[in-house]
Amino acid sequence: MIKLKYRLFIICLSLVSISTYAQVSSIQNIQSRKILSLNGKWNYIIDPYENGFYDYRHDPFDQSKSGSGGFYDDKVQKDKAELIEYNFDLSPQMNVPGDWNSQSEKLELYEGTVWLRRKFNTQPETDKRYFVYFGAVNYEAHVYLNGKKLGIHKGGFTPFQFEVTGKLKAGDNTLVVKADNTRKPDEIPTINTDWWNYGGITRDVFLAEMPQHYINDYKLQLVKGSNNTLSFSVKLADATAGQNITVSIPELKLEKTFTTDTEGTINQQFIWNKISLWSPENPKLYAVTIKSATENIQDKIGFRTIGVQGTDILLNGKSVFLRGISIHDENPLIAGRLRSEGDMRMMLQWAKDMNCNYVRLAHYPHNEEMVRLADEMGLLVWAEVPVYWTISWTNPATYANAKQQLTDLIVRDKNRASVIVWSIGNETPLSEPRHQFMGNLAETARSLDDTRLVAAALEVHRDGKTIILNDPLGEKIDLVSFNEYAGWYWGGTPSEITSYKFDIKYNKPVVITEFGGDALGGFHADENTRWSEEYQEALYKNQIKMLSQINALRGMTPWILTDFRSPRRQHPVYQNFWNRKGLISETGKKKKAFFVLKDFYNQMQIKYK
Repeated sequence: MIKLKYRLFIICLSLVSISTYAQVSSIQNIQSRKILSLNGKWNYIIDPYENGFYDYRHDPFDQSKSGSGGFYDDKVQKDKAELIEYNFDLSPQMNVPGDWNSQSEKLELYEGTVWLRRKFNTQPETDKRYFVYFGAVNYEAHVYLNGKKLGIHKGGFTPFQFEVTGKLKAGDNTLVVKADNTRKPDEIPTINTDWWNYGGITRDVFLAEMPQHYINDYKLQLVKGSNNTLSFSVKLADATAGQNITVSIPELKLEKTFTTDTEGTINQQFIWNKISLWSPENPKLYAVTIKSATENIQDKIGFRTIGVQGTDILLNGKSVFLRGISIHDENPLIAGRLRSEGDMRMMLQWAKDMNCNYVRLAHYPHNEEMVRLADEMGLLVWAEVPVYWTISWTNPATYANAKQQLTDLIVRDKNRASVIVWSIGNETPLSEPRHQFMGNLAETARSLDDTRLVAAALEVHRDGKTIILNDPLGEKIDLVSFNEYAGWYWGGTPSEITSYKFDIKYNKPVVITEFGGDALGGFHADENTRWSEEYQEALYKNQIKMLSQINALRGMTPWILTDFRSPRRQHPVYQNFWNRKGLISETGKKKKAFFVLKDFYNQMQIKYK
């Protein structure tokens, strides 16, 4: 019966409306195109009752015959008798990109709708195409240009765009976004999470000017298992044949020209020797140019191979130990999302200070700039989508949403050498609908990119002193990757956890995606006193002893680099809405456990030279 229901579920996927994702595939490397930044000060209106979207009968204004009546009209009073119950011009402003929670005290815990408006001036050309591009809006975005709806997007961490060719005015234009970060049971992520629900336009906004037959997507990387065969693909925005596209890497004296087929695509492979392979020790990036008759796109791309063989992870054909740490997209020193390259570089440098060669960007796609910095700084990356905890496994729309977010992540970051793992979720409980849901996501990831590993942060179960990993999803992913919290949520005190043993079903590389415990920075006591730095320090020492029993152990990303904000963490003394599992406090101070992990990573670096 369950299998029959799931087959019906898959059939229903084809019936799910795609209007939620009313966009062409996200433009690759938007930063290298001709763009007008729409970042800066945006006026905003808080709208908890959504008066700017629904009339008093709770019917959407933008679905009425006139399509008007909402805040997106951005009306101003022209007659003293006219009734208008909002005014963007007189409303406060916030910075975009930026979350609203950290910019207004009254919005710190707010979940709901906020309207944001930006005016801009442009002079559109008749032979060009134009797109409004958002790096991310959390969570549901309704976008309007000059009072007309462009579309809707769901998903708080991936880019999207809408074409505005023919909709722009010469001169002043008004862009309005209805951003709604309300948690809902059928969304991705769902209601229950363990991080702050930052709302708003949290990443860059651009107006992109493109030629008629622009390059929408491209990929340049090594073929799986090869260190000298390059795969080059291009997809024009329309099916235009006969367009010459040249890819060049001057440093390698490489220049190749190919012609698009009837679908407007190129898919070619060619051998090129003397490529210096990217690695954490040698984060080599090549300046790459992709040129058409109307475009000249610049990128920096590294080339490396990643794979598994038995219980080994092979980077460029050599066994590697992933010396990692988990990271949230949040600055512990300044409330809110990471705002700038400086913020992101600080977080990644803290990881390198611990002698990490690897970071888990949890639990959702981080800023594209974060991944580009990892390329530059030599840090391997686990990239994840927020299929987190308990999802609506049998809802076709929920699956479509998860698949779209995974697709958007892979499309955006497939040219980044640092990314070695696509993660399809975190701590999802076992059930047959879940196995089908997650298995299909794994297949999607492989179909989109067969050159990287596919994984998920699994859960373990216990039988007495045995920690068991037998999740059926383990058959479909490349790593035995799992979270375990011995010494914090179960297992007794830190000194007691070394008596646990592991029973792991799969003969694959083991990567521990989470372990750890909370410590309030600066609070000192004996090693059996919870919340103390000494407890956390002892926990890390004994976790390393316990995990070192696993012969197939090939990496870890303990939870987590820095303390981060979470409404779930409410103890008034030790937490105060902070998850304190960070190895660095909210003041930037390294806790004692930081140095325990660093010492272990120093040993692993020597062992895996």
